[in-house]
Amino acid sequence: MWDSESESSAARNYDNGVLSGRHSVQTDMFQQRGQSWYVATDIPSDLLVQIGETSFHLHKLLSKCGRLDRLIYESREVDVTKVRLDELPGGAEAFELAAKFCYGTVIKLTASLITGLRCAAEFLEMTEDLEEGNLISKTEAFLNYVVLSSWKDSILVLQSCEEFSPWAENLQIVRRCSESVAWKASTDPKEVRWHYTGKSNYDSSPSRSQVLSDWWCEDVSLLRIDHFVRVITAIKVKGIRYDTVGAAIMHYATKWLHGMIKEGSSGSVEEGNSSSNGDAAGNRSGLHMIIAVNKGDHSSSPEGKHQRMIIESLISIIPPQNDSVSCSFLLRLLRIATMVNVTPALVTELEKRVGMQLEEATMADLLIPSYNRSETMYDVDLFQRILEHFLIQEQMEISSPGKTIMGKREGGSASSDMNAEMRVAKIVDGYLTEVSRDKNLSLTKFQVLAEALPESARSCDDGIYGAIDSYLKAHPMLSEHERRRLCRVMDCQKLSKDACTHAAQNERLPLRVVVQVIFSEQIKISNVLAKEPGKPPYHPIIQNRKTLLEETPQSFQDGWATAKKDINRLKFDLETVKTKYIELQHEMESLQRQYDKVTKLKQQSAWSSGWKKLSRMTKITTIDNMGFGFHGNNEQTSVKTPRTRRYSVS
Repeated sequence: MWDSESESSAARNYDNGVLSGRHSVQTDMFQQRGQSWYVATDIPSDLLVQIGETSFHLHKLLSKCGRLDRLIYESREVDVTKVRLDELPGGAEAFELAAKFCYGTVIKLTASLITGLRCAAEFLEMTEDLEEGNLISKTEAFLNYVVLSSWKDSILVLQSCEEFSPWAENLQIVRRCSESVAWKASTDPKEVRWHYTGKSNYDSSPSRSQVLSDWWCEDVSLLRIDHFVRVITAIKVKGIRYDTVGAAIMHYATKWLHGMIKEGSSGSVEEGNSSSNGDAAGNRSGLHMIIAVNKGDHSSSPEGKHQRMIIESLISIIPPQNDSVSCSFLLRLLRIATMVNVTPALVTELEKRVGMQLEEATMADLLIPSYNRSETMYDVDLFQRILEHFLIQEQMEISSPGKTIMGKREGGSASSDMNAEMRVAKIVDGYLTEVSRDKNLSLTKFQVLAEALPESARSCDDGIYGAIDSYLKAHPMLSEHERRRLCRVMDCQKLSKDACTHAAQNERLPLRVVVQVIFSEQIKISNVLAKEPGKPPYHPIIQNRKTLLEETPQSFQDGWATAKKDINRLKFDLETVKTKYIELQHEMESLQRQYDKVTKLKQQSAWSSGWKKLSRMTKITTIDNMGFGFHGNNEQTSVKTPRTRRYSVS
């Protein structure tokens, strides 16, 4: 009977004999003494096979191994008694089974042992030329009839192949097991006899008994990355749905890549892409990624090298369809890829994939740290490249309507493209609000990101206004010119009433921008009043920024004339304020000069000031005591002469 742990009916029908050698010398007595194995026979052993620290005392005449025969009889030595086989695949354990087979001992085969024994038989050249039913044919039969017919054994053999490269590859064991797994994954799960993890193939929901299409994802995620790639490649050839293949890839990444699960999640790689972006500042807590390695050179560590190999392999097998994997998964994969220095070409490919699905991104996934590659806290250049890929994709769809481009679905309408641009515009505004708090973010990078999307992508500029205000708070030393340059990315006519109220009182904004905000709000009010019933038709004064700055359509002439008057009145009021300001400056200077004079007079001595005052008072009294009489034209003026001498009384 073919002795195996598997219950395969094919194995029972394959051979009714035992897996043993048919030789004149047979025994079931193999004895181990320390690190040495002995055969309990009456014939003394004349051959010592050394494998590492283990030795086997055998007989030359019993050898079914072509390699041992060649080493013994083709050697230059007259009598060879010792042979070393340190390079034997499977080591001493596999050679022990091969030696017992040569002596007719029953071997109990299992799926976990068959790979090593098959590789050892190939190494020892135990072919049919030496004896019919040799070990190579026996192990091949077990692989074909037992292992490949069982899901469980195929997975086990693939796992065991990891330590027997490249022998397992050269003997096509990996290829055959991968195709077996792919065939079983593409068939009805009811017909698959073994499920390795023991997980039920059916949905546990009592309302339905539908078979889960991704029942095999958990099992194949246990494989090493190169064998996983082989299995997925074979599965894709079988025509399995791309979203099922994507689910398997995401599940594998969750299991083997630390940092693919969001903090506080239950372990699923998919975390509600439909959730609103909202205010990212309030959602950042609890959404940071768990990074497996600390800051520094992550690519040089063994863990970093292993993660880089896994990421590069996964990128190469992701289906080209947009919705095969989620945008959140791609961004988390991109985060780790930039951290461990994945090949630039593959990083670019990953950035393109993210750009194709950018409207589905969440703020927590987009805030990728720069990892010491730039002065900014977040990798703004990476986000800019992703945004460029999105714009290129949108332009290609506009120029080639109705065609499938880079995995995009056919039949996409212009309205859906517009909705995608609007969603991306909200994402960009939210991203700018977050990164604007970084003092190292240059004005040029902020402006490039803000102006990347067309004006039609934003129906309201409240988001970009919030980002501008946040940038002005974090950069208070900007000059007037730089502040005006920053505010050019905003259209004042697209601000809501609340945003206009805030902007009109915002001291950080340039005065010219405040005037534009007030003026645009006045135009909105005028347009609303003009649409009231009972009044003649009234065209909007200003429809967009281009009309205001470049041209005046014929239908807007009347409204434009009114707008020009309002602008001139505002200019006159502004000039009046400037004139009053200059006058106040002159008056201030005059008061300052008078104050300086008064201060200088106070510094003089009190005696000098008093003497001068007394002199002035004496002079005034003298003049007042002088008498002048006027008695007509011919009258003489009488002047009293003071006494010049003293008369004596005596």
